[in-house]
Amino acid sequence: MTAYIVRRLLLMIPTLFAIMVINFVVIHVAPGGPVEQIIAQITGEGADITERVTRSGTGETTVRVDPGLATTSKYRGAQGLDPEFIAELEKRFGFDKPLHERFFGMMKNYLVFDFGDSFFRDRRVVDLVLDKMPVSISLGLWTTLLVYLICIPLGIAKAGRDGSRFDVWTSVVIVIGTAIPSFLLAVFLLILFAGGSYLDWFPLGGLVSENWSELSWPDRILDYFWHLALPIIAMTIGGFATLTMLTKNSFLDQIHQQYVLTARAKGLSERRVMYGHVFRNAMLIVIAGFPGAFVGILFTGSLLIEIIFSLDGLGLLGFEAAFNRDYPVMFATLYFFSLLGLLMNLLGDLMYTIIDPRIDFEARGA
Repeated sequence: MTAYIVRRLLLMIPTLFAIMVINFVVIHVAPGGPVEQIIAQITGEGADITERVTRSGTGETTVRVDPGLATTSKYRGAQGLDPEFIAELEKRFGFDKPLHERFFGMMKNYLVFDFGDSFFRDRRVVDLVLDKMPVSISLGLWTTLLVYLICIPLGIAKAGRDGSRFDVWTSVVIVIGTAIPSFLLAVFLLILFAGGSYLDWFPLGGLVSENWSELSWPDRILDYFWHLALPIIAMTIGGFATLTMLTKNSFLDQIHQQYVLTARAKGLSERRVMYGHVFRNAMLIVIAGFPGAFVGILFTGSLLIEIIFSLDGLGLLGFEAAFNRDYPVMFATLYFFSLLGLLMNLLGDLMYTIIDPRIDFEARGA
């Protein structure tokens, strides 16, 4: 197993490198980079000859804008700006260097987890990510746990009662829940329970209350889940169908095996048969997929939920970074999330061997 883990870790290096190269090229080819963002802020539309000041996380600059000044520039909207000022902007953002030199310099820093500073927030990228991380981890972790705690027993119950009324009606409820978009349900819950047009039972905004530090530990826990209740419900509903049906089908595939028939013939209870004999074999795919499911919910499913419930997490940070072309934040989060995803995939494979020690990846030549 050690050799397998080492091979997988070594394989992550070219995989991560390829991900970063492709995204680096695509993002830099796309129009509207940080230099264009600053130029747009300075010039505006139809600006007269005037003195303008631009402020950003990279500093403060006073520049004279003259629409009549002929400027040859590769940047759209640079008409009327002094070429020296454009050159200063390029140097400030590091665009005075060749593309390949910027990329390898960035990757060299990323190897020691030096992600630099945000272009427009005047803060270190690591500090920004750490500030937003509690919100996203809270949403991702509790949503994933809740989905698994509900779907696995439900899928087992559906497999044991396949074709019954219980199986049919729970399938109808699951399909309806899946058909409702999570953001639409979030808006409905907000209007109904968070001080919209009806009830004001749950708070809107933030992970905890302002006086959280003054509360006792039991009250802190209650306050934490009080704030998370509606967002987690909105994110959980849509995740039921796939996992429930996967669990059901996995159990149905095992129920008709000879060892199950033998266990039933010995007079074992249905619960003992399901959880004592079938569970380990049927749950290989389901439980081993937990790390990947967590990463998926953590980084792809919370953007709209964060916006609707005013939660400042990684999803909102990534969206704003992409919108503002904040390259350090964009590439740092891409690097971190890609690395985490690759590690979680390895963890998922290792969980196969934990659940069923008979699985040996080295013996299979993996």
